[in-house]
Amino acid sequence: MLKEGKSKADILEATDATIGVNQATFDVQDGEIFVIMGLSGSGKSTTIRMLNRLIEPTSGQVLIDGEDVMQMDKQHLRDVRRKKMSMVFQSFALLPNHTILQNAAFGLEIQGVDRDAREKAAMASLELVGLHGYAEQYPDQLSGGMQQRVGLARALANDPEILLMDEAFSALDPLNRKDMQDELLDLQENMHKTIIFISHDLNEALRIGDRIMIMKDGEIVQIGTPEEILSQPADDYVERFIEDVDRSRVYTAGNVMVRATTINIEKGGPRLAARRMRENEISSVYVVDNSRHLLGIVDAKDVRHAIADNKTDLRPLINADVPTTHIDTPLSDLMDAVSSTPIPFAVVDDQNRLQGIIIRGAVLGALSGNEVNTNV
Repeated sequence: MLKEGKSKADILEATDATIGVNQATFDVQDGEIFVIMGLSGSGKSTTIRMLNRLIEPTSGQVLIDGEDVMQMDKQHLRDVRRKKMSMVFQSFALLPNHTILQNAAFGLEIQGVDRDAREKAAMASLELVGLHGYAEQYPDQLSGGMQQRVGLARALANDPEILLMDEAFSALDPLNRKDMQDELLDLQENMHKTIIFISHDLNEALRIGDRIMIMKDGEIVQIGTPEEILSQPADDYVERFIEDVDRSRVYTAGNVMVRATTINIEKGGPRLAARRMRENEISSVYVVDNSRHLLGIVDAKDVRHAIADNKTDLRPLINADVPTTHIDTPLSDLMDAVSSTPIPFAVVDDQNRLQGIIIRGAVLGALSGNEVNTNV
């Protein structure tokens, strides 16, 4: 019926069968956090459960390192589920009569790993998620956030390449949810796992995702980075999705910076600085060296005085007290400072090389939904 062009609603009415996922083709890159999101009924949870065949796809392929999960026999599939990918559930799925250590080691236990080895691995994973000292307690002695940490520790204990996380934080209160998001991002800096994360919360998706796939009625609507989703929504559905998003928490300094007018201290003096300011109709210019290291800023008034006094050296005029930030700094961390500083923020890299500057107009434009730099 799908091949005949029937819609999901048509098929439901005619057959009482629901199309869970329809012609979804996508790839997940090694070491990224790939978020699949959509409203209830969009097909996101069905999609993630097809990756490890908890739900059997009716057609298509699921390729992991070129190997088709759909063609695996039961034993091969069991090995992949146990060793290559782990799943973290929304409901924690902890065993109430097992200690925290036993819960964390459970996946290894059913693999037949001996007790000393599995408990050593489980203890290491509990340490990793911040549960040192809780090994002998039971799930009902822990808060919801801590129970979710146990679920994450269990998934990490067998050191899988792939983590499948099905709305893993949605049962938590807002504070614990944010803590777990932070925890996941911190862990990922060290683990470099491939994480497929299901969410219905766009703010969560934008916060943790390297790329986001938005689904509707079982179909893929758009795949992109957080900046691409916000700045280049594919259609009206995505636009409605993002209309209430706090862009200041997603956009970074790199997304709003503009090219800075500069003068090289090794090649120019007050007269060249004055010329640059006249040409660009600005009242100050940034000073760099041959390698674009930021030295500071010179003001038009000081430059005029130097020219009047027939000075040729720009160095005494440099004001080194320039506010700086990194290209990856979220706008939310800069808003107050950008609105109050008389000198535009300079965006520098780790070697203090000037990348651009932040002017208030560009910030306001980005927050209002206008185009931003996406290639930074």
